[in-house]
Amino acid sequence: MKLEDSNSRRKFLSTVALGAAASSFALLTSPLHAAATSLPTIDLSTSEDADEWFKKVKGSHRVVYDGSTPHDGFPVIWTWAFYITNNQTFTPDEDMTAVCVIRHSAIPYAFNDALWEKYNLGEMFDIKDNSTGEPSKRNTVYEPQVGDFPLPGIDGVKRMQERGAMFCACNLATMVYSSVAAAKLGLDANTVYQEWVDALLPGIQLVPSGVWALGRAQEKGCGYIFAGE
Repeated sequence: MKLEDSNSRRKFLSTVALGAAASSFALLTSPLHAAATSLPTIDLSTSEDADEWFKKVKGSHRVVYDGSTPHDGFPVIWTWAFYITNNQTFTPDEDMTAVCVIRHSAIPYAFNDALWEKYNLGEMFDIKDNSTGEPSKRNTVYEPQVGDFPLPGIDGVKRMQERGAMFCACNLATMVYSSVAAAKLGLDANTVYQEWVDALLPGIQLVPSGVWALGRAQEKGCGYIFAGE
């Protein structure tokens, strides 16, 4: 068999297998997931870009935060806390890396405000805007406003990226939850999935799955910390 034929077959089988796995997760994890009647097809070749992205991990101090749930923004808050407390113990930003893996029900934190508003992500994921007490129509952790975090002065995703922190988003969760949204609105799952991928915030890397990324980060010497609830 030719090498290119072998690669194509491997990619096809991987896509089918992951689609089947996602279907199983959808039925097992919650009724919300089970509402997805059609799952999009995803290309696992994103892992090549993601592996390259992980080469950016640097410094003497390395940690990975498992952001599996929104948890009132704590996956981002703890990323900031890692930097500020290392600074206080005389470690500059250039000598450390925090990787924040946005996965499972925290996945809306990876998307822009337009997607939040169009698909009512605050309601879908039970994320409230502290200023209104209502489901949020915007991403509250990217460029946080006064009151979004429990204390003033906490940097959001955009500022933490400027300081060297790395944020990635689970492709598997994106696939499953976008298909739920598509089913609810009677839309094509592949079209909605692509719209969600296109709505990723600048600098946030799409990875095959959040658990894949957690493994890669630990292989790069990052200590694991659970940041969900």
